Amino acid sequence: MRIALVTTDDRDERGLYDEPNPIFGTAIRALLDGLERLQDCEIHLVCCARKPLASPEKLAENLYYHSLLVPQMGWLRTGYLGCIRAVRWKLREIGPDLVHGQGTERYCAMSAVHSGYPNVVTIHGNMARMSRFATNWREKMVFWLAARLEKHALRRTDGVFCNSIYTESVVNSQARRTWRVPNALRLLFFSPLQTRLASLKPVILNIGTVAAHKQQVEILRWAKELHDQGLGFELRFMGPIDEASDYGRLFEKELAAARVRGYASHLGVQGADELLRQLAQASALVHCSMEESFGLVVAEALSRNLKFFGMNTGGVADIALEVDGAELVDFDDWYELNHRVRRWIEGGCPQPRHAASAMRERYHPDLVARLHLEIYGEVLAGADA
Repeated sequence: MRIALVTTDDRDERGLYDEPNPIFGTAIRALLDGLERLQDCEIHLVCCARKPLASPEKLAENLYYHSLLVPQMGWLRTGYLGCIRAVRWKLREIGPDLVHGQGTERYCAMSAVHSGYPNVVTIHGNMARMSRFATNWREKMVFWLAARLEKHALRRTDGVFCNSIYTESVVNSQARRTWRVPNALRLLFFSPLQTRLASLKPVILNIGTVAAHKQQVEILRWAKELHDQGLGFELRFMGPIDEASDYGRLFEKELAAARVRGYASHLGVQGADELLRQLAQASALVHCSMEESFGLVVAEALSRNLKFFGMNTGGVADIALEVDGAELVDFDDWYELNHRVRRWIEGGCPQPRHAASAMRERYHPDLVARLHLEIYGEVLAGADA
């Protein structure tokens, strides 16, 4: 089976044009971990870029990479017309059985549904829902247009991969067909568990881009209440901050006060090795996003047997369902979250024992990759009927 995956190369988004190897998002990288271990598929990764990107032709025995140069006018302002055309030309050369558009955020879904081949689309984040959290006119305009392109793609594709019950409920009325397919975790999260390092006080992590819908400012204020109640802990944030945004500046202001009092810090953006080290040092993860199609960081933490506290929003509920050490409170119930964490700290910070095995059974890349191939076969069988 020959599959074309239309996805983004983060080198283009970050302006890292001198980087020699592709950089993919964590969900895509995890899926590739599984696909490259399968023998009965040939995968062609097709990515668009505004400047030339030097890359190897093959990333693994069955993974091929294609970078397509698209001028600036071919992007969002024209409904990704340039990207659609470039992808169509490349697909004629590849001759795939099926095209999979990875995400509706940019050109991927639009390129897939206008490819001329049987196609499916994955929803990583729903643009219509995310538009609620735009903080300025430019973001509002980008989300407005992205949401309309998303609606266009969902109605024309042969089917939609939904990573949670929540995502499926959002797009079900727009799509011809849906399948519930969770995001995979990268193989590194299934490496042998490290011995949890002893610390004088529990370390609580929050991982993700600092943004209004992820509520890091609110988490800092919640942590201040716990600290004022005499509980000893350290809250560590990991992830990028947009220092030009109002929310980013507010976060840094609140963080500065918390840092002086000794209960919070920010570690910035870290690589995979450091992330695993921080998970081994930590006692818990707290995640309180207002909009979450899946919640990959939650599954990553649980895969290392970390205690988890969060709010019952989006796909996080799927991940936490019947998992040892996962506790959810109703959205915006900071009082109950305070009560749960206080009880846990005063009880000696007990750690889950079986969360890692549950994550392996649900989100191992081999399992998710095999599920992809089964659905591809189903779509192709329907196209031939």
